[in-house]
Amino acid sequence: MLNNYEEFDYVIVGAGIAGCSTAYFLSKYSKSVLLVDKNKEIAFGASGAAGAFLSPLLGKPNVFKDLITKSLKFSTSFYKEINSISFQNNGVCRIPKNEEDREKFKSYIPYMDFEYKALDDGYFFDIGSWINPSEVCNLLVENIKKKLNYSIDTIIKEDDVWFLNNEIKTKNLILCTGANTKLIEEKYFDIRAVWGQKIDVLSSTCVGFNYHKACSISKAVKTDKENLFKLSIGATHHRFNCNKDICNYCVEVANLNNDCSKCYTENIVNQDCQELIKLANNIVKLNDVKVVDVKIGARASSPDYFPMLGKLIDSKKSFEKFPHLKNGTHIKEKMLDKIENLYILNGVGGRGFVLSPYLANELVEHIINAKEIDESISTYRLFKRWAKKQKNN
Repeated sequence: MLNNYEEFDYVIVGAGIAGCSTAYFLSKYSKSVLLVDKNKEIAFGASGAAGAFLSPLLGKPNVFKDLITKSLKFSTSFYKEINSISFQNNGVCRIPKNEEDREKFKSYIPYMDFEYKALDDGYFFDIGSWINPSEVCNLLVENIKKKLNYSIDTIIKEDDVWFLNNEIKTKNLILCTGANTKLIEEKYFDIRAVWGQKIDVLSSTCVGFNYHKACSISKAVKTDKENLFKLSIGATHHRFNCNKDICNYCVEVANLNNDCSKCYTENIVNQDCQELIKLANNIVKLNDVKVVDVKIGARASSPDYFPMLGKLIDSKKSFEKFPHLKNGTHIKEKMLDKIENLYILNGVGGRGFVLSPYLANELVEHIINAKEIDESISTYRLFKRWAKKQKNN
């Protein structure tokens, strides 16, 4: 090992909303925090391509809906507290996509978690909001030490200390890398990349609040051009059947928004622009539309759509200690070996700006104050399901 590495108490890899939120809450406890990202700018990956709409999840009571409701309340207050200049709490009108969807909406009425009223063939929620991803993420880490345009290729642990690229030394490593999981070798840590595109447009139509139907439209912002307003429309969804053991270029390459990926081609970008404008016009008629910005990125989704938080289970050591784990019986978290001083915040999917502040706070409280992480969002739940399938392997 070299002797001239930079040393930190905490290194966070990934400067999207998950990593930036984690850095923000950690900075309340430590001044020795480094945020690293392969891209040249903050929020230049999936977070930059997010629609960044904050909206309630409609449905009957379940654990995931409860998580979204709790996170939405937390995040809405959080964005107000940090004085984000882009935060717009102007409400959202949720419109059913079809008659089947309309009947579902009606069945959800007894279970609404937020106040609403009927409006424009849909339901209007005051809590609905929108933020600018880049502005918010940069605001969160304005006082955090950063190393951008820097790719982590190797992580080695010696004597409970992590060495990154043989250049950076840290006591604690936190991975908020989204769909790019090349630094995580545990096979149960299954992340699916859902590609999406967001566009910013100029229009002579002034939209008074956020809408959501088959896509989302933000409230119009007045520009310095006479009778022209700026709106965000997003986001599309694409899955590519790539074998990431052979090629994972699309999620690993840096500064992807400077160019199209091998899968997300220029043709798809153009088609998605037209599709988003079409879907938006099915909500509100937009006149004189001109696309002024396009962002693409791969959102990170887990198999069960719940996020993943906390330490990783060391599957090899756990199986060596307890071979019967492969039978799927008597798997309890406290008996498993974990990778110490390595933490994960991942799998926030398409609700990253709703979930990440809440999850980041939970993770930091777990690291600093030993607050227990709920099993529904822990890495343990994925290990438990995966272990049961390993009997014949």
